[in-house]
This record gives sequence, C-alpha cells and structure tokens, in this order.
Amino acid sequence: MNAIKHMQCMEVWGGNQSVDSGVIMPGMDAWVYSQPCKNQAAGGDVHYVSTCAGGQVVRLVVADIAGHGAGVAETGAQLRLLMRRFINHHNQLSVVRSLNREFTAASTNGIFATAVVMTFESPKRRLVVSNAGHPPPLWYQAKRKRWTLLQPKAAADVGGIPWGIEDESTYEQFETPLDVGDIILCYTDCLAESKDAGGEFLGAAGLLRLVSGIGNVNASQLIPRLLSAIAKDDPEYAMRDDVTCLAFRPNGLRPVVPLRDLLLAPARWAMSGLGMKFGYAGWKRDPWDAPVENAWA
Repeated sequence: MNAIKHMQCMEVWGGNQSVDSGVIMPGMDAWVYSQPCKNQAAGGDVHYVSTCAGGQVVRLVVADIAGHGAGVAETGAQLRLLMRRFINHHNQLSVVRSLNREFTAASTNGIFATAVVMTFESPKRRLVVSNAGHPPPLWYQAKRKRWTLLQPKAAADVGGIPWGIEDESTYEQFETPLDVGDIILCYTDCLAESKDAGGEFLGAAGLLRLVSGIGNVNASQLIPRLLSAIAKDDPEYAMRDDVTCLAFRPNGLRPVVPLRDLLLAPARWAMSGLGMKFGYAGWKRDPWDAPVENAWA
C-alpha cells in the first residue's frame, strides 16, 4: 500500500490508471488497488469516490468497461469524466440512470460497462446500493464474523443491465445498515473470472471461499492478501484483464466540518443538481486526472 490521503468535503478521488492507495474520510476508510492489464498505463476499470454534504455522505463507484488495457483506456477516461459530472447529484438512481443514458449515447461499436454505485450516509451508517450488471460486492459482517454477498433479498431488486445497452433502462437500489468493523469489497470481473486449482472459474462463490479463508486480517491488508491467494492458483490472471478492487469500512469518525463548509453545503448540493442539468464538472480536479481530448462531458 502506497500513500494514505485525507479527503475533504467535495473532493473526488478516482481514475482508470494504476494505483495502490488508501484514503481516510469522515465516517469511512477506503483502499483501492487498480492495475490495467499487462501493466499498461490505463485501462477500462474506473473507480470513483466523492464526499459531499459537509462530509456526511460518501458516494463510491466501480465500473468495468468491456475490453481491457489500452484498447479501452480512452473510453475509461471519458467515463471517469461523466462520473465527475453526475456523482454529487442528490438521488442515487438519477446518477445511475444519467450515467447509463450518457454512456449509451456516446459509446460506439456496442461498448458497454458494468457498474456498482453506492452511497454511504455516515450519520446513519446506511449504505445504498445500485447494480448495473456488476459482480456483487463481498460483505464482511463484523458482528457475525462472516463474509457474504452484498445483494438484495428480493430477486427483483438484484440489478439492471450494464450501461451502454439501452438508454432508458430502469435500475433499482437497496439499503443495508453497516456497523463499524464491517468491510465492503468491490471488484471487477477479472477476479471472478480467475481460476481455482482445478482450472474452474472462481465466480463470486469462489471469491467468498478465498476471502473467508484469509482469517482475521487488518482491512488495509485485505486486498493484497486476496490477490495473493488468487495468484497462488492462477498466476497469470492479471495478464488477461484489468484488475480493480475497492474496499471500505465505516470508521465511526464524526465529520469535523468548518462552519463555512456547513453553510455552503446546501448550495454545493444545489450546484451539483445544476451540474447534472448544465454539464458542470465539479469543484475539484481528480488527483490522477490527465487531460482527455474529445471528452463526452
């Protein structure tokens, strides 16, 4: 794990390039590992994290564009710009639907992307989840000391189709409370499509077995330990596709927000709505953003 950074209100953290880092925010700690296929500079996996509303709300996105490496790197960069444009809008389903509509309008040659979009409300420790054809995240429940899949109880709410297929596709969301000590692990399909010792795809069930076998491990070491376990049976897995993991946990830290930020938070939320309508791109530049020509936004 490389640098740890502290995120302030309305800051964004994300990209589609190689990264191995952590971040501390009011209410949440998060870690991300992303490596484009064959160690290329950028790829089609996109991660995005943003704080807003006085640091009390965190929104997280992990997306996986069909294809990998340099072949979809520009598309990944453009999707990242779309995320920046919409991510701070109030309603999560509006975010998901808007990203799908814009991605569908701009994508060519049948390119699509799976995604999981989450909003964590730290005062209530409530997580809202929307899934667009993405593998289900893994959830460590601290009170039960067990790993399970993060998915809705009702089959009808499991998720919608990937972005880029149908511009007016409908999406659902579900909510779950999180306790301090719980961990959510999101990943792209490279992990699910890696192989076990018998040469079979791991799938979500196989990943559950691996992560459950890791035992009591510090959350900051979860991703490297899981990737090491995968590589033990399938050392070439990262050469076939882009790899991205995003892990986060509630930390119980209450936001300490300057009065000025508290007073400006409603206006910032309102501006995020204007951003969705008029194409406003956000207040802060992504730490790893590089200029992108012919961007969709």
